[in-house]
Amino acid sequence: MNSTMPKNGVDTHFHVFNAGVAVQGARYVPQYSALLSDWMQQSQSVGIQRGVWVQPSFLGADNSLMLKALQAHPDRLRGIAVVNPNAHYDELQALHDAGVRGIRLNLASVSHDIPEWTDAHSVWEAVRRLGWHLEIHTDQGRLPDVLAQLPSDLPLVVDHMAKPAQARADDPSLVALIARARHATVYVKLSGAYRLGNVNASQLASLWLHELGPDALLWGSDWPCTNHEQCADFEPLMAQARGWIEAEHWVQIMAINPHRLYWADGD
Repeated sequence: MNSTMPKNGVDTHFHVFNAGVAVQGARYVPQYSALLSDWMQQSQSVGIQRGVWVQPSFLGADNSLMLKALQAHPDRLRGIAVVNPNAHYDELQALHDAGVRGIRLNLASVSHDIPEWTDAHSVWEAVRRLGWHLEIHTDQGRLPDVLAQLPSDLPLVVDHMAKPAQARADDPSLVALIARARHATVYVKLSGAYRLGNVNASQLASLWLHELGPDALLWGSDWPCTNHEQCADFEPLMAQARGWIEAEHWVQIMAINPHRLYWADGD
């Protein structure tokens, strides 16, 4: 088996937005546009055929831009939404019908105390009924604090290699996810090496492969790599991925796993 892109290779983590558009009080306001057409052109140039649009936190719960794209490209795109903790089931069902398959909590650079989500029982019940998952992004080393505040049975996807403090099997973030994986579905995204501080991304990717196995890993470009835009080039991103992922696991991580998670309905 070689490391050429398999049929229906998936980028499980990219963002689209327009310059200057953000919710009031957002901690980041983009000064440039990241267009779906640009992502498509770049991703297709390396053989990626499908993608998962992750709603940027600075757009809040206004998922309208994403929903229009999902409806226009139902064969190629899935979405991860941002919703309010008091969202109603009918709202989430409408998102599902458009192609959304999970919700994201992006806690980077904000408080990791989330009582409003601890008490979001109706949202968590909807996530279970819809067959969705929860996607989490935290500051470095803070994942265990967040997991302790959330239901332990929810299927979980953790962004940017979980951002542990160290690339060690006894790091608390690894310990927490490994323990959770014994009774619930857990995926870790191999993405965002530039968000890991001094942690060696190659060592960390190898650790996750060893500790969770290839069935629990996904790959995402993180395009357009906000605040690290110099990294938003698919050729080196793919070269990096090939360095992280052994050839024997390439198809599993790049195609089989994301299709099982985001296209379980068989579309």
